[in-house]
Amino acid sequence: MSFHAPKTRGGVLSDLSTLQPSTLAIHGNRVRENESNSILFPIHQTATYVHESVGTTKGYGYTRGGNPTVNALEQAIAALEGTPAVLCFRSGMAAISTLCLALLKAGDHVILSDVIYGGTVRLFEQILGNFDIEYSFVDTSNLDEVELAIRPNSRLIFIETPANPTMKLADIRGLAEIAHKRENLLLGVDNTFLTPLLQNSLELGADISMLSTTKYIDGHNATIGGSLATHDVTLTERLRIVRKTLGTIQAPFDAWLTLQGLKTLPARLELHCRGALRIAEWLEAHPSVSRVYYPGLDSFPQRALAEQQQKAFGGMMAFELRASTEQSLSFINALRLCTCAESLGSVETLITNPATASHCDIPLEARERLGISERLIRLSIGLEAPEDLIRDFGQALHQVFGGAR
Repeated sequence: MSFHAPKTRGGVLSDLSTLQPSTLAIHGNRVRENESNSILFPIHQTATYVHESVGTTKGYGYTRGGNPTVNALEQAIAALEGTPAVLCFRSGMAAISTLCLALLKAGDHVILSDVIYGGTVRLFEQILGNFDIEYSFVDTSNLDEVELAIRPNSRLIFIETPANPTMKLADIRGLAEIAHKRENLLLGVDNTFLTPLLQNSLELGADISMLSTTKYIDGHNATIGGSLATHDVTLTERLRIVRKTLGTIQAPFDAWLTLQGLKTLPARLELHCRGALRIAEWLEAHPSVSRVYYPGLDSFPQRALAEQQQKAFGGMMAFELRASTEQSLSFINALRLCTCAESLGSVETLITNPATASHCDIPLEARERLGISERLIRLSIGLEAPEDLIRDFGQALHQVFGGAR
């Protein structure tokens, strides 16, 4: 079986930079299968590959090191990231773990956003710290605090912007300038909430872009996956050998499913963003809602930064009710269309209470200090009609508060 670049009437699609996002998402995968001319790249569900002769292969030897279907997904994501190569992993956490093990050694120091995904916190506090890797949680929205936190042994600034779950932003360009004034200090960005289509971290100066492809890239709650992108060829090869050694590569079937989901990413993001803004405005105007965290609202403290580095405001938000913790959880349980689940970025609207789910391992005192109260509700707006979601919020609020609608 052989593979070739897709052709148009004018020849090979060579200059991807001229394509609009909707075209790029569909045609950014540069390989086709010649044997059957299948419009979908096939699933290579195999552990190993036949050698043509001793020491001679067609580029693949064992799926832990590489797989054609995974490679097809990597090329498709690379087109969105604007990089020559992307590596895909079994999960978002597998991507972050591989990155850390590829870059860091005992005695190195990492600066982390103080508000960040709970799994990242767990990775450093319960695993990497045991290997004498030092780390500091810093308010990365404050460039001065980041400058002060840098040590001679700092090797990585790893941020999440917008932050999970409070939506706090970090200035990617400003942080890149700070990092690049030092030797051997890199900036990595968890860009899961926005994807490269709404915020291109590498264009803004970051060295590494990380995505949990489980979320918006797949978009259908069908797979678990992650990706890492960088312009640094040497770093890419270092990540590749560490991934091969650890066995953290994406599974072929999951890669195939993700490849199909990615094709509709631009269309989905447009609907996510449109619905999220409408719902955020409705929630903010409701008398039972005390605060809404959404970068597209005039009340959001960092709206100007969002407009500078984002192409749109995204489909994620958080809010708090004028209610007790018990009432807030009752509100979530009363919803009919919004599904209580621990993921985001899918066609279904998902709602969760971070204190009992994604951030449950963070001590109560630390959560409260970071604004992740037990009453905070995180919302991932899906593709349902906003009118239907608003009616669902209304009936749930009516159940909790009675006549206050």
